[in-house]
Amino acid sequence: MIFDRDAGLDLAGRAVGGSVVAASDESFGVKERLIDPAEPSFLPGTFDLRGEVVDGWETRRHAPDGDWAVIRLGVPGRLRTVDVDTRFFTGNHPTGCVLHGATLAAGADPCHAGADWRPLAPLTPLKPDAHNPISIADRRRYTHLKLAIASDGGVARLRAYGDAVPDPALWSGVTVEVSGAEQGGRVEHCSDAFYSDARAVIAADRPHNMGAGWEARRRRDIGPDTHDAVTISFLAPTDLDRIEIDTSYFVFNASREVCVRGTQDHPGPGRPWWALSFDEVVLPRTRLIPDARQVFVVAAAAITAIRVQAYPDGGIARVRALGRPTEAGLRQLRDRWEAAL
Repeated sequence: MIFDRDAGLDLAGRAVGGSVVAASDESFGVKERLIDPAEPSFLPGTFDLRGEVVDGWETRRHAPDGDWAVIRLGVPGRLRTVDVDTRFFTGNHPTGCVLHGATLAAGADPCHAGADWRPLAPLTPLKPDAHNPISIADRRRYTHLKLAIASDGGVARLRAYGDAVPDPALWSGVTVEVSGAEQGGRVEHCSDAFYSDARAVIAADRPHNMGAGWEARRRRDIGPDTHDAVTISFLAPTDLDRIEIDTSYFVFNASREVCVRGTQDHPGPGRPWWALSFDEVVLPRTRLIPDARQVFVVAAAAITAIRVQAYPDGGIARVRALGRPTEAGLRQLRDRWEAAL
């Protein structure tokens, strides 16, 4: 399975530290539900003291100038698409919305009159009970997102898909989890995702059950070299010194063994990540313990991506690759940072 590189990471997600920090009103549905990682739901006829229970942010009727909510992105970066999801809001969805972005220092008040909010998308009509994806052309790095709805109403979820743009100063001289989604790591390809999405292996949080990891179907063609695999790319070439393979919650169906191979190559026209030669042995074939976090000392220079080969099939909760960016890698990070200012 090849993953769409245009999809991006949900930079506003609770799993990577996003937070809804302010809203003009939340009379019927609290603002924090906007970035709830779960899909929205609705049970008709369920009421509390606020009225009918909704799974989203909903404001009172008759807002004269519309309402707004401010989201601090968990991962600052470039936005590609913002999905204003109005599922289950039918007669009470907003008529439209405008999106703004701001780049603020840590601790700055996004509601201060001096906050520099830049337009990201013009007034866009919103459909009821539907995903409303809005493309963002601005390539600058942002830390905050403002959703301004043109009327009162309710929004179930807001997903802000984009690319992490980490501060190169935070990578210099320290060990970084370069495989992590919040540091720009990406799952580019996997052999099978029958039971769960392979992108779970680079999530920032700890797994909370077996469904929070990557699990392939049971293979029936088992031989000495039968394996499933997942490819994870890094934002910059890195000298790796630790690999963590976490099989938490996979008790009876964890992968038995794992081998991690690396590449120093880069993709190009007609040569995607999965077609590159992974000829560097980062971690030789190693027996795994079920339901356990296992950390291995490695030494692999200038690695741009790894391919985790799981023998013969089974489940892995998390993969974490840690190391220090090379000098060339740090230059790439600085160039990326400067281009996003």
